[in-house]
Amino acid sequence: MSAAAEATGPTVAVDIGGTKIAGALVHPDGTMTAATRRPTPRGTDPEAVMAAVAEVVADLSADPLWERAVRCGVGSAGPVDTSRGTVSPVNIGAWRGFPVQERIAAELGARGARIPVVLAGDGVAMTAAEHWLGAARGHANALCMVVSTGVGGGLILNGRLHAGPTGNAGHIGHISVAFDGEPCACGGRGCVESLASGTAIARWARDQGWTGPDPTAAGVAASAAAGDPVALAAFDRAGRALAAAIAATATLVETDIAVIGGGVAASGDTLLGPVRRHLASYATLSFVQDLRVVPAALGTHAGLIGAAAAAMMLAPAG
Repeated sequence: MSAAAEATGPTVAVDIGGTKIAGALVHPDGTMTAATRRPTPRGTDPEAVMAAVAEVVADLSADPLWERAVRCGVGSAGPVDTSRGTVSPVNIGAWRGFPVQERIAAELGARGARIPVVLAGDGVAMTAAEHWLGAARGHANALCMVVSTGVGGGLILNGRLHAGPTGNAGHIGHISVAFDGEPCACGGRGCVESLASGTAIARWARDQGWTGPDPTAAGVAASAAAGDPVALAAFDRAGRALAAAIAATATLVETDIAVIGGGVAASGDTLLGPVRRHLASYATLSFVQDLRVVPAALGTHAGLIGAAAAAMMLAPAG
C-alpha cells in the first residue's frame, strides 16, 4: 500500500453478501468506526437489495468523519465484473449484471461524497485484507483463498493486488484438479470447488454413508475431530484438491505463502493438516518447496477491511 494511501482520510467500506450488507468507515491504521449493517433482502426485486445498500450508506453519511472520506471500496459476493462495475452474486438471486458500482457512486454523490468507487470480489477483498493487516502481511507474492460454501481467492504479486481485467484473477476454486472428475456448477469438470467446498465435503461424506446429526461441513469437521473415518476421508480429499491447486498456482507465479480462510477453514488442522501433508507431493520443485500454508488472521470484519484495503490498493488517490 502506498505512502499516499496511508496519509489520507477514511475509506467508505461496503461489504455485500447473501445474508447481510455491512458498512463502515475504515481508517488508514485499519480501525473502523460507524459500523452498520442490514439484512440482505430475499426475493427477486433488485431495487429492494439496493435500498438496503442505500440505508447502509445513509447510516455512514451521518458520521462526523464522512466528509473526510477519500474513496469507497465495495466488496461483493461474485461473480463480479469490475470492468463493467457489475455483480451477479450466486447468493443474491435478484442481482444479475447489477450495476452496483455506478449505483453506489450515485448514493455517495447524493450525500456529498464524490469519491472514487472500487469494486472487488469477496476473494480479492479477503486477499487485500490479509496482505494489509493479516497473515500475508510482508509477503510480496501470496495466494489467499476463502473455503466456504464455494472456494474463491486472490493474488498478491510483486507486492500488489493482482485483480485482473474483470476482477477475477486468483479464482482458485475453478482450477481443475481432476480431469475426469465430476461436473462443476461452473460448467467445468473436476474443479477445486466441486471437491473442497463445504458443500462438496458434506455431500461426499453423506454419499459415503456418513450420518452425523449436523449435515454440513461443520458437522463433518466435528465428526473428523472425533476420529470418524469417513469424515476424516472427506477432509483428506478436500485437502488434496486444495494442495494440488495451491502447488499449481505457486509453480505458475511463484507465491511463497498460501493463506486459507472461510467457514470451512475454521476447522483448523482438520483441513490444514491434509492440505500441508498433500502439498509435499505436489510442490516438489525447488522454488516452491518452502511454500507455507497458514490460516487467515482476520475475523468477522475481514469483509469490510478487505473492501477498504482493495480500494486503497487499486485507487489510492482520493
